[in-house]
Order: sequence, then structure tokens, then C-alpha cells
Amino acid sequence: MLLQEVKEQVFKLPPSDRLALVSAIIESLQEQPVPRADRSDAIQRMRGLLKTDQPAPTDEEVAAMLDERRVERYL
Repeated sequence: MLLQEVKEQVFKLPPSDRLALVSAIIESLQEQPVPRADRSDAIQRMRGLLKTDQPAPTDEEVAAMLDERRVERYL
């Protein structure tokens, strides 16, 4: 059965049956563990997004940035 056919059949169901179907679908998805390799690959990609050629800001620079932001926001 194609997805479009399933959708058509679902809309013919009463709301309570559609809700039960949604619950069953969610349960089936929760039972599927996310492979560790996928998670670790995603983490490595996210770390790559944070990389920069510049050194990390000092505590004083961070405090100055926060002060600037507060001034922009509240004044």
C-alpha cells in the first residue's frame, strides 16, 4: 500500500481511531534506538560548526559583550 493510499484510508477513520493510530506510530518509532554511530557523527559535525581560527574570548571580553548586549536591549 502506498503512502497516499494510507493517508486516504486514515481520513476515513473516526477521530478516536486516528488518535490510536498516531499513538501506535509514535510507540513504534520510540522502540527504534538511534545508532550510536549516527549520534557520534552528528556530534562531530556540530563540533566542527563551532571551530574558528580565532582564539576564545577572555572573561573580560565576554563581560564586555554581555554589557553591550544589555545596553542594546534595555536602553
